[in-house]
Amino acid sequence: MRKIVLFGSNGQVGWELQRSLPLLGNLAVCDRSKVDLSDLSAVSTYLGQERPDVIVNAAAYNAVDLAESFEEDARKINCDLVKVLAGYAADNNAWLVHYSTDYVFDGASTLPYSETDVQNPLNAYGRSKAQGEHAVIASGCNHLLLRTSWVYSARGRNFAKTILHLAATKTEFSVVDDQMGAPTSASLVADITTLCLYRVLNSANSEGLSGTYNVVASGYASWYEYARYLLSEATRLGIHLNCTEHDIRAVSSSEYPTKAIRPKSSRLDNSKIQDVFDLNIPDWKVSIKRTLSDIAGQG
Repeated sequence: MRKIVLFGSNGQVGWELQRSLPLLGNLAVCDRSKVDLSDLSAVSTYLGQERPDVIVNAAAYNAVDLAESFEEDARKINCDLVKVLAGYAADNNAWLVHYSTDYVFDGASTLPYSETDVQNPLNAYGRSKAQGEHAVIASGCNHLLLRTSWVYSARGRNFAKTILHLAATKTEFSVVDDQMGAPTSASLVADITTLCLYRVLNSANSEGLSGTYNVVASGYASWYEYARYLLSEATRLGIHLNCTEHDIRAVSSSEYPTKAIRPKSSRLDNSKIQDVFDLNIPDWKVSIKRTLSDIAGQG
């Protein structure tokens, strides 16, 4: 049976991967209690002990604003760690699955970004993730480099949970309406990852599947539109709120300054992964309903 090692198991995507990856082999979960991911020597030792056939790296330094002050810390996890994982994969004929982000782009394009568009990150987090991508490709290992955006789930900290909290504690609030993207559930990312890995591991031409893919829900919205839909569906499901979608005020990003500059367009073209792996990725609203049902069930 194939050996799979998962890094970043406590994050939103990592948590969902713990559910889906065991379908493909013997899963070893590596969290901070086992290995300090900033200790690259310890990571190398761990890999040598486990000898995985597949490495899935869902670990990331993703505190976007904090990275502006601690870029070296972001680079260590988002690039230096990735070099070690990719190096092991290249030397041992293993596969590496690594997650990246829409933040490698500057958001100036009027079209959704394809996998081959030129990178131009606007912030330290984006730079560190772009460096990680380059490390994977430079290693020559077989890989699935999966870019995603606007990830949320029923657990952890994310935009969807924040909006629901605001709506439960305030009577009105503001949300940015000039940044566009595809809200993408962690469960969707995990399911697509597992399906693609299954195809890779059972393909006679697996090396031909190695590459970069955009993994996002279909369609797109602004943060404002996303928030309004969340509250509309939450109300329909009977989740108690103090305000509705009609109580949200649209504002420009200039009215809501952050330490790190965000791209105006985070739209990623997901047609490549749908074509190569014969997938039909649903509209972003579909997973929102599922996640809100999960949250309502928790209540």
